[in-house]
This record gives sequence, structure tokens and C-alpha cells, in this order.
Amino acid sequence: MNKLKERWEIEHNWEVIVILIVFSVTGSTASYIGKPILNYLNITTENLGGFGYWTIRILLLFVMYQFLLVFFGWLFGQHKFFWNFEKKMLRRIGLKRFVD
Repeated sequence: MNKLKERWEIEHNWEVIVILIVFSVTGSTASYIGKPILNYLNITTENLGGFGYWTIRILLLFVMYQFLLVFFGWLFGQHKFFWNFEKKMLRRIGLKRFVD
């Protein structure tokens, strides 16, 4: 627990728990609402084939996850941590111009 607190620059154990909850809720929510969005847009394996469908689904989930992570972080009172986490992640994948 102390390693996470040092790495994430937080002070309390309860913050680690909240952060882990936010990560799990965000992943579950992004996955849960991804399929209905694709159905609404009529994107199926029959229309695009397996490769096209999964490529679009993964890209959609990635984008939704980014927004939901900051939203749930704010909802759980950890907006500063998740906003910094988001900026760091986007810089690492080469999208620096969107966060600075």
C-alpha cells in the first residue's frame, strides 16, 4: 500500500481504495455502455466483419474510458489525481497537444 501511496503521491490509505474503486467502476461502465452505443450506430460484426467491429469497439471504449475516468474521479472526490493521470497517459501515447 505504501508503494502505491508514494507512486501516486497521496497521503491516506482510503485514497488508494477510492482510486482503485474508480478504476474498476470506470472500466466496467465503459464496457457496459459500449455495446449499446455500437448497436445504436448499427455497427455489428455482420456489417463490418470481426476485425472492423472489434477495432471500432476498442477505439470507442478507449475514448469513453478517458472521459469516464475523469468524471468518476470527480464524482469520488479525486479529480486532481485522475486529471493528472489522464494528462500523463495521453502524453505517453503521443497526444501531448491535447493536454497542454
